[in-house]
Amino acid sequence: MKFRSWALAAVFLTGSFFAFAQAPGTGSPGQAPPPPGNDPGVSTQTPPSPNANSQTQQKQASTDTPVQPADPSKVKHDGGKDDVDAIGNRKIGGRGLGNWYSLETDMKMGKQYAQMVDSSSKLINDPVVTEYVNRLGQNLVRNSDAQVPFTFKIIDSDAINAFSLPGGFIYINSGTILAADEEAELAGVMAHEIAHVCARHATRQMTRSQYAGIATIPLIFVGGGLGYAVYEASGLGLPIAFMSFQRGFEAEADYLGLQYDYKSGYDPQAYISFFEKVEAQEKKKPGFMDKTFASHPQTPDRIEASQKEIATILPARPEYTVTTSEFD
Repeated sequence: MKFRSWALAAVFLTGSFFAFAQAPGTGSPGQAPPPPGNDPGVSTQTPPSPNANSQTQQKQASTDTPVQPADPSKVKHDGGKDDVDAIGNRKIGGRGLGNWYSLETDMKMGKQYAQMVDSSSKLINDPVVTEYVNRLGQNLVRNSDAQVPFTFKIIDSDAINAFSLPGGFIYINSGTILAADEEAELAGVMAHEIAHVCARHATRQMTRSQYAGIATIPLIFVGGGLGYAVYEASGLGLPIAFMSFQRGFEAEADYLGLQYDYKSGYDPQAYISFFEKVEAQEKKKPGFMDKTFASHPQTPDRIEASQKEIATILPARPEYTVTTSEFD
């Protein structure tokens, strides 16, 4: 059964999308991501679907898009953060003065807080939904700078929200999935959260706070035990360093997320369109977005920066994946 059709059927049959059985989350940690790039044997003109058996809908690259893609002759190929072809082989989120934490600590910390989220949230465990979201997420991870395995879980909530924990734990509200009109929009949101993990924003922000003497979260994995400086975001009780990133980190997640989206075959402009759409809905119906999601809006400067990125480092593709039969 197609994912969107199944989800909408739940709305009409129960009066609410949130009729899934409450049970522990079924998302299991993914395997370490293979090297980035499209699957072998797939034409570079037709980006791959998250599921090889699903049909994809492409759209032709055209001149009526909001922003003209980059001129291929002017795109850098220096192995740096602007080089999309170097994704997976770049130094993104490394350890040093800007981050006192190791990747192992990221994963240990993320796992402990993920257990808190799992125990305090109603997770969707229907295999039709969870397997689809996991396939979509793992396809994005394969085309990212990931250094850790990723786990994707869905929280049963109509609020628009998604968040990441260090070490590769991604949570998406069911309301976010239903708000997306096409798979490319959902992929854009997920790519943004994957970028937060790849760039290790949570532990980098914790390090900055400790530089400044701000006890955002204790050095919990030095002395052991979970910290108590928490942020009551959606009642999850997570550290503020995990839920409210500084402007520079949000901008970097936009920047990297658009690249992962593009590398996976999606139109990166769908990410911008999704945020413009949900913010318009938020103005009409306050509370449409979760308060933590609304606290980092796609402000004009972020939208402009994303459009500039598309026009500068993301060359035009003959086709983009818009959606798949699974999503529809």
